[in-house]
Amino acid sequence: MTLKAGDKAPDFTGLNQDGQSVSLNDFKGKKLILYFYPKDDTPGCTAESCSLRDRWPELKSKGFKILGVSMDNQVKHQKFISKYGLPFPLIADTEKKIIESFGVWGRKKFMGREYDGILRTTFIIDENAVISHIIDKVKTKNHSEQILELITK
Repeated sequence: MTLKAGDKAPDFTGLNQDGQSVSLNDFKGKKLILYFYPKDDTPGCTAESCSLRDRWPELKSKGFKILGVSMDNQVKHQKFISKYGLPFPLIADTEKKIIESFGVWGRKKFMGREYDGILRTTFIIDENAVISHIIDKVKTKNHSEQILELITK
């Protein structure tokens, strides 16, 4: 990953679960939690998304919007949102354009196997589209607590 805190967030545009265009520009003047995760409806990704869902009112009260990004398609995103009652949109980045622009595609290891995939990472972006924090060691079950710890310092 080449991005760091203090960098301008890469501009992006993608389609959410409903086929609506979502871009960084839509969050101008707002704070954004942009989280990249490997796959809908898997244990770690579900725990991470539900952690954000459960603390959504608190994060929202602090002025944050949340946006998730994975390579899953719109239909999978719709099912994932519906199944777990996620109150925020998910971008279907099936061509990895946003994933690559944020530098979160890379080599991973799982159960002794190496492969390329999405590196679970969260970017906290301020009202001016500047990255204030990057979390690359995501604690899936307590992810919202990780974020709250950073933003209330």
